[in-house]
Amino acid sequence: MSTFRVVRRMFCVAAETAAAPVAGSRWERLKKSKAGVWCRGLVTDYKEACREIFVGAWERPIKASVYGTLLGGALACFYTKPDQSSFEAALLDRSNELGLLSPWIRNATSDGHVQSLVKLRNEGRLRHISFGLLSLVYRADYDLAASLYEAQCSNLSVPWRELHQRVLDVGFVGFWWVLDSKMKDYDVNDDEFKHLPVYMQHTAAPSVQEVERSERLHKESWLPPAVEEEEAGTKVVDRKEEVMSEESQIKEEQTPA
Repeated sequence: MSTFRVVRRMFCVAAETAAAPVAGSRWERLKKSKAGVWCRGLVTDYKEACREIFVGAWERPIKASVYGTLLGGALACFYTKPDQSSFEAALLDRSNELGLLSPWIRNATSDGHVQSLVKLRNEGRLRHISFGLLSLVYRADYDLAASLYEAQCSNLSVPWRELHQRVLDVGFVGFWWVLDSKMKDYDVNDDEFKHLPVYMQHTAAPSVQEVERSERLHKESWLPPAVEEEEAGTKVVDRKEEVMSEESQIKEEQTPA
């Protein structure tokens, strides 16, 4: 009986609450709710923070410029950070460039570095890791698809303290710096000149006068040899005159007095 009374009282209270008029519109009720109060407080905090940023930038322009430059540089580094696919594309391009050269004129440092990277790539041992502003490519001991216990056990993976010894390249602002530095003068074989004297192993850049002289001689080499023909014609005429003078002298000697 007491349970029936409690249930009836609950239904009566619910009916009275539903029938009672609610003061204010729906928007007013939403603003006075907990979610509305929280949203208003959040908007107020962000508004005050933005106002303080602009006021601080107006009062300290140099400091604001430095912070803006650092922030812009960080965003540029983040968006121009190369990924693993770009490293593989750069590696294949460098390998093709070396493949177009004869083995006798390839730089040993460039060729050895690229060949080692290609071998690691074919073995599936190249790994890529991103640090936000830059990327690193390092070598691993096993392929990801290897089913060996040493390759799958997380306790036997490469520790972080050995990562600096395994780093192969650094990607920053869209470039792979180690690969580009190794490919410098990739078409110059230093071992080809090691048997020469010391003063002939290193050559200085030509001066402006030497470059102009070489260009002038190159342009003159394409001109027709008109000067040589004139000299040859002059020599033929002189020879004919000498022959005619000799013949006249011989006739004079043979003519009786």
